[in-house]
Amino acid sequence: MPTLMSFSEMITVIVIFVLYLGVMLGIGFYFYNKNKNVSDYMLGGRSLNPWVAALSAQASDMSGWLLLGLPGTAYLLFQGTSEAIWTAIGLALGTYLNWLIVAKRLRKYTITAGDSITLPDFFKNRFHDKSNVLKVISAIFVLIFFLFYTASMFSAGAKLFTSVFGMSYGSALLLGVFIIVSYTFLGGFLAVCWTDMIQGILMFAALIIAPIVAFNRMGGSEGVQAALASVPEAFHLLPQTAAGTLNVALLVSSLAWGLGYFGQPHILPRFMAIRSDKEIRPARIIAMVWVLISLAAAIVVGVTGALLFPELADPEQVFIQMTISLFPPIVTGILLTAILAAIMSTADSQLLVTSSAVANDIFKGVMKKDASEKQVLWFSRITVIVVSIIAALMVSVPDAAEGTFMYLINQSVFKLVAFAWAGFGAAFGPIILFSLFWKRTTKQGALWGIIAGGVSSCLWWVMQGGIWDIYEILPGFIISSIVIVVVSLCTPLPKEVADEFDKVKEVKL
Repeated sequence: MPTLMSFSEMITVIVIFVLYLGVMLGIGFYFYNKNKNVSDYMLGGRSLNPWVAALSAQASDMSGWLLLGLPGTAYLLFQGTSEAIWTAIGLALGTYLNWLIVAKRLRKYTITAGDSITLPDFFKNRFHDKSNVLKVISAIFVLIFFLFYTASMFSAGAKLFTSVFGMSYGSALLLGVFIIVSYTFLGGFLAVCWTDMIQGILMFAALIIAPIVAFNRMGGSEGVQAALASVPEAFHLLPQTAAGTLNVALLVSSLAWGLGYFGQPHILPRFMAIRSDKEIRPARIIAMVWVLISLAAAIVVGVTGALLFPELADPEQVFIQMTISLFPPIVTGILLTAILAAIMSTADSQLLVTSSAVANDIFKGVMKKDASEKQVLWFSRITVIVVSIIAALMVSVPDAAEGTFMYLINQSVFKLVAFAWAGFGAAFGPIILFSLFWKRTTKQGALWGIIAGGVSSCLWWVMQGGIWDIYEILPGFIISSIVIVVVSLCTPLPKEVADEFDKVKEVKL
């Protein structure tokens, strides 16, 4: 049975939460007056050092999924454990390749070819799109997928407050949204990155401490081995079907998570904002150490949690249950704050990217092309509030009837994150790679590739059974890539676009 906190323990945890949230708001106020223009608010003046760039990128990447979704999957011994392991391998490979082949080239291109501050901005400048259609279509996909992604983070935060403090869902939702919106509204990109770095450190520490204490509670490695031996189902490193054969679809789908990194609008801006090309390599090392240890620890949390608490109704509550049961109140408060940190580190980045896309790429790009820096800046801040309200309304009914839109949104953190991750990976991943490494890519190829990837990913997601069980990011990525190549080869390449591509390759920053 789940362990509940006493009143005194709950007060201790509340005090720690309040102190933590106060620090986050303080950072927002600190950076408020440092945003002199749109570039400062949306990209921090390209001033990130390696530690901030790496840890903020990975914290915003992993989100509450790292402390809720992944351990919850690993908790389902042993089929879920196998899926979690191969998903972690795919994510680790994707992280490494993203930092290795995309980071430096994207930073260089976004500086030398039009000084782009958002991904839609980059697409417009890369292909000399005077019609702004690339900016608008890209911004629309950003808005759609991030509404789902942000809504899932708000829901996860509300469920955290509800399960820990016994608050009503509505009150918990309002509290979480208010805190995240406040420091994002005030401080912009720099506030988001610095808070994400702190949150990344907190998440990392929590994931290391929890499984170590769990191991000791179970009697060390011998106790864990004995507990594992008592589990009826045999462990298979490779995922198995019900018939005992290799589950190819699940294996491929798990590894395909790594493809998503090339198209995530809340991760790629960290590459654009790092202050020097020379600092990308140390940032990559920092990021990989964080990712490898954190993913491994999250899986261990799920497995040990399944052995300690085998009757949890919701597997995604395993980390919460572990911290409440195994630690004194002060440590419990700190570790539970890590979950809040994980949720906030992604939600704030998503809000900022969404507001940037709406304000810079739709408002200034189409609606009011002569908008001043101040107007765009305040439109972006207002967008943060509006998007947050819409996302909160999407998850305002946690017990919606099955089959309704609200019910769909309130599915597991793992499923919602998987949907949004696939959407971005399929829509933007291929065109990011082609635009950076294939000179022959045209504006028409980019436009239809984005549309094909995003739409096919959504359509694949709603289908079930057989080949449709493959994670939608893989077919979406492949379809988008094919469309980009075919359409680009069938459409003319402007000379100025080709010449600029060659010049960018020669630039040294």
